[in-house]
Amino acid sequence: MKSPWISGVRSVALTVPDLRRAEEFYTAVWQLTAADRSRDVLYLRGSGQDHHVLALHEVSGAPRILYVSLRARNAEALVRIAAAVSEAAGTVERDIAAATDPAGGQRLVLRDPHGRRFEVVHADTLRQAEHPAPPDQPVRLAHVVLNSHDVPVAQNFLERALGFVLADRTRIMAFMNCDLDHHSLAIGDTNNVALNHIAFAMPTLDAVMRGAGRMRDAGHPVEWGPGRHGPGDNAFSYFIDPFGIPIEYTAEIEQIDDSYRPGTPADWTWPSGRSDQWGVSGPPSARLKEAQRGVEFTPNF
Repeated sequence: MKSPWISGVRSVALTVPDLRRAEEFYTAVWQLTAADRSRDVLYLRGSGQDHHVLALHEVSGAPRILYVSLRARNAEALVRIAAAVSEAAGTVERDIAAATDPAGGQRLVLRDPHGRRFEVVHADTLRQAEHPAPPDQPVRLAHVVLNSHDVPVAQNFLERALGFVLADRTRIMAFMNCDLDHHSLAIGDTNNVALNHIAFAMPTLDAVMRGAGRMRDAGHPVEWGPGRHGPGDNAFSYFIDPFGIPIEYTAEIEQIDDSYRPGTPADWTWPSGRSDQWGVSGPPSARLKEAQRGVEFTPNF
């Protein structure tokens, strides 16, 4: 199972109303590192090869998502994706051209039928991954989950325009695979189009737990977790950043290949009162559920 065109999720671009406060939180508490900056944009990296995993743009008002950035396998993939977008009922918003962020390379910007914006990049700058990696720093993005009022339409776009493959379907979510990670994107059943959450891959389960303790010490309670999901088999703890953006620490994501067979909602059920494999945590907080509907895509950028 893998996309012929996309190798993984690289980064997410968001707006925040206070860049200074965002840098303080995402470096001192969430444990990312500033990679680059301009007057009103901050780029943050983990310990892995990506130049950045978050691009935060200072814009007044509630936070918004600008785009999800995916990495193309090669230059030809950009051409193939651009040709496939219209057949998947999407639009090319910006044709293939030089990227404008400090990572460089070439990029293609497209929108799906509901207005979700994706940037596909190739030949962007990679950095030397840190060895040994800092024990409590996120390595990279694990996945991004987006809401949809029509999951089949959103799924069809990811499959036809970007080559993703369905890994599992639960009652509330379609998990989409592009490489070895069980899922890099997922589409949640809701009645809106918004960011559900951004998951940051931690190096170990212990790092997820220590990160949860660090967040709690800094006044950011665990909103769901710790626990272990069914699809993907990954450990998790969910939080809300100072601006209302839902974020997750995760580790031990399942690695899959062509022998993996997608599950159906009947394959992914829990006993009454459980919301994960372990059964230790309660359900997602009401605050998290609200945050998972509040960060919408901007109409332009």
